[in-house]
Amino acid sequence: MTTTALIVIDVQRGFDDPTMGRRDNPAAEANIAEVIGAWQRAGQPIVLVRHDSVEPGSPLAAGTPGNAFKPELDGVRGDLMFSKSVHSAFHGHVDLHRWLTERGIGDIALVGIQTNGCVETTTRVGNNLGYRVRVALDATFTFDAVGPDGETVPAEALRTATAASLTALGFATVVSTTELVASIG
Repeated sequence: MTTTALIVIDVQRGFDDPTMGRRDNPAAEANIAEVIGAWQRAGQPIVLVRHDSVEPGSPLAAGTPGNAFKPELDGVRGDLMFSKSVHSAFHGHVDLHRWLTERGIGDIALVGIQTNGCVETTTRVGNNLGYRVRVALDATFTFDAVGPDGETVPAEALRTATAASLTALGFATVVSTTELVASIG
């Protein structure tokens, strides 16, 4: 069996803060937990990534309650756990690319928060570095965003656009939780 590292991105309590706004996909956390469980049962590597925001007043700032992982990650053993203050997990406080390369891992699967933020950025950088990337879209979520014209773009539209862009441009294979879990055995 091919080793596939699961990269769990920014599943943190701060994303429940009302200042984040309206989100999509209320089933994301349950799907994330399902994927993690499958990876644990299969003995495949799990990477836990935490966002330490440097933005003033951010609910994700280091040392705040919102910086902690969500309950779905309680008791999860991470083969690697690190923080980052930028959008890509490949530019965190640990050299993820080196860690994966040293273990001969060429396949990665992503779940986490935000679909069109850190998940998408990590996907693109991972692909650029030569990894075969899968994203379980229903194990991610995002928030409504205000566009440059002042109009609000619904989270669902952002998620759909992210999936289309990653697929059409060849950055990743976008799958469901069910498909990803089935692939790991």
